[in-house]
Amino acid sequence: MKITILGSGTSQGIPVIACGCEVCTSSDQRDDRLRCSVLIEHEGQNYVIDAGPDFRQQMLRVKVKTLKAVLFTHEHKDHVAGLDDVRAFNFIEDRDMEIYCTPQVEEALKREYSYAFAEDKYPGIPQLNINIIGSHPFSLENDLVVQPIEVMHYKMPVLGFRFGDFAYITDAKTVDDSELEKLSGVKILIVNALRKEPHLSHFNQDEALEFIAKVNPGQAYLTHISHLFGKHEDIESGLPPNVGVAYDGQKFEIDYP
Repeated sequence: MKITILGSGTSQGIPVIACGCEVCTSSDQRDDRLRCSVLIEHEGQNYVIDAGPDFRQQMLRVKVKTLKAVLFTHEHKDHVAGLDDVRAFNFIEDRDMEIYCTPQVEEALKREYSYAFAEDKYPGIPQLNINIIGSHPFSLENDLVVQPIEVMHYKMPVLGFRFGDFAYITDAKTVDDSELEKLSGVKILIVNALRKEPHLSHFNQDEALEFIAKVNPGQAYLTHISHLFGKHEDIESGLPPNVGVAYDGQKFEIDYP
């Protein structure tokens, strides 16, 4: 199984519009961060977690030619705003795009993309097939089993996802111990860490490191990075050996199952 970081930035991305800080003007390409998303490749099938405002750019940059499904973590705009662009895959593959999400996300999608769910559909709209998921494991193509991890983004429920020995969690602030147990034995963990200072709805650096210590993965990477956190190399220099900073275009390979 192959994993590609499509985006590692927070809701504004980096560089932030009109910002002249040292992070937003950095010459290090790792400091250019699109909105959070990952690509999962398994036995010839591609899956994306979240389709935010940069979805089109991400698909073009990584040269994705086929896409089986989109899995949504939650309904915030930086995670769902690019869904309309699955139309390209509808046309090329001549099928509906499979969408996996909670009922809350389904409600938001039907509100924000009402034209895609209208009884009298306009030609050329995205073709979507909603699959409702919750806390129980579910299967994708080629017997790829996904274990949802329920976390809280302040007062909003968010799903992380575990694929075998790989787990991806974004927009988490609190995680119950019962959900923590679902991450036992994971080898690669990607988890959000917005900045060093505390935040209402996201892990900061210390909270993310505390969470990583509880999970005890082989290797962990921080994502959903704000320009307030600092430059990539500066963040990474202060982290434990088993923790790195995710960056756009970063790739991993891991055995499955």
